[in-house]
Amino acid sequence: MTRGPFDVWAPSPERLRLSAAGETVDMTRGDDGWWTPAEPVPTGSGVDYGYLVGDDETPRPDPRSRRQPGGVHELSRTYDPAAYAWTDETWTGRQLAGSVIYELHVGTFTPEGTFDAALGKLGHLREIGVDLVELMPVNAFNGTHNWGYDGVGWFAVHEGYGGPEGYQRFVDGCHAAGLGVVQDVVYNHLGPSGNYLPLFAPYLKSGANTWGDFLNLDGPGSDEVRRYILDNVRMWLDDYHVDGLRLDAVHALNDAGHQHLLEEMAAEVAALSAHQRRPLTLIAESDLNDTRLVRPREAGGYGLDAQWSDDFHHAVHVALTGETAGYYADFAPLSALAKVCERGFFHDGTWSSFRGRDHGFPVDLRATPTWRLVVCSQNHDQIGNRARGDRITEALDDGQLACAALLTLCGPFTPMLFMGEEWAAATPFQFFTSHPEPELGRATAEGRLAEFERMGWDPAVVPDPQDPATFHRSKLDWTEAAGGRHARILEVYRRLARLRREHEALTDPSFGSVSCTADEQTRVFTMRRGDLLVAVNFGDAAATVETAAATLLFETGAGVTLDRGRLSLPPHAGALVGPSEAGS
Repeated sequence: MTRGPFDVWAPSPERLRLSAAGETVDMTRGDDGWWTPAEPVPTGSGVDYGYLVGDDETPRPDPRSRRQPGGVHELSRTYDPAAYAWTDETWTGRQLAGSVIYELHVGTFTPEGTFDAALGKLGHLREIGVDLVELMPVNAFNGTHNWGYDGVGWFAVHEGYGGPEGYQRFVDGCHAAGLGVVQDVVYNHLGPSGNYLPLFAPYLKSGANTWGDFLNLDGPGSDEVRRYILDNVRMWLDDYHVDGLRLDAVHALNDAGHQHLLEEMAAEVAALSAHQRRPLTLIAESDLNDTRLVRPREAGGYGLDAQWSDDFHHAVHVALTGETAGYYADFAPLSALAKVCERGFFHDGTWSSFRGRDHGFPVDLRATPTWRLVVCSQNHDQIGNRARGDRITEALDDGQLACAALLTLCGPFTPMLFMGEEWAAATPFQFFTSHPEPELGRATAEGRLAEFERMGWDPAVVPDPQDPATFHRSKLDWTEAAGGRHARILEVYRRLARLRREHEALTDPSFGSVSCTADEQTRVFTMRRGDLLVAVNFGDAAATVETAAATLLFETGAGVTLDRGRLSLPPHAGALVGPSEAGS
């Protein structure tokens, strides 16, 4: 059904008025709980408006607001996305299979922290083999800066980044540069300030997850709540030409309905993809270790395209750093990395000491392509949710950083890079907020301290998320990339990007093409990818690997040699070897 620009679903209040362009207009409610202005009101872009709920004389933002120029507590402003003059008519999209993802936070990616400034870095991303740019959430949140996971205006783009038109320019520019865009979205909770949805309708239900109240996905009125989410999905893919969505923490979606929201979402996105004749990708963040999420619907799954696999990150992190606190403990043996690479998950029904129970399900290795698992050696969570927000750059030498890149980009899964890792950025990525309410700021800071106690980290080193310096410390310093270790690591990423393009074995989606060894004494790990071999020496002593390979395709640093079937690896070194320069 076609709705008017000021129609709003609000079955909860008995009275609703529209405040638009300085005028107050009564609204009438239909039997379906939708309200419509009782008389004509100004339309088009740039009209400021809000709703007077009940007898409250303070206007509240539109639940489907496209702009919040004064912040999430102020009036909404109309915006017509169809007014933008797109130039991407010939864009046919980017499939996830074989692609490299690059995750970035708009506010800290450049000094300016805007979409337009980020456009100036697209050439850099192409040089390191990026295919899809994944933006951390950009919808409207309370304050001036935030990770984005405290969003409350799901249909509005944060004004500080450039608003909706700036977002359209960014996507258009990415497509012109041959890059797809994946938008990170949060449907499992709303932020702690500026959420006026409960005034209008039963958007929430009893119960809560780690971050907030449950969305009402299966109770009375849930059909409209689900439609609210599904329309938001369509907005990004249709109005903003986005190529895919990363769905935050889908394990926190509490849905006991006859069809899970994720399956319904996958079906609608597949239909839209068919209509637009370009791939539209749904990537779930999930800690369930259950490939039902990505199993095709016709095989009894939800039909999403891919899911994050944190097990790969944990195995690589422990192998490189030796850190075994908290959830890292189970990954101490080097064989954990071998299992992850061969079987997708480490916890596939095995005991998890951190959870205190068995966890996960086996991957169907014959039916599941490896690219359905998205992996990384660093991401916003694994850096920002550390006590100091420190990158592995601080703890590892150049050889180890190059080994992390080698394993991620030459492994069997879909690799994702986190902004700045490609030049070993020295800047941290810390958790930051800018809640105007002092009590909310204190509660956020105290919650962080309590969260870190379980990992055994020192609360004294945790930065205050409300301190503006925490935000500014997290901005990338692009001048770093020009020299020293930063330039050396950047060249590593460029070389590995070229190899991924040249060698078909590195994007082979078959689990059957992967076989690994792990020597717990020497700390040498090998991973065969078809006729190519990845070898990494995690140990502190030099090691050799016997191989039939004839060509050294890549080495992480000086001292790596291949001579008559003997690959020599100094400590903290790795290599990619193959049968010939021509590759497979």
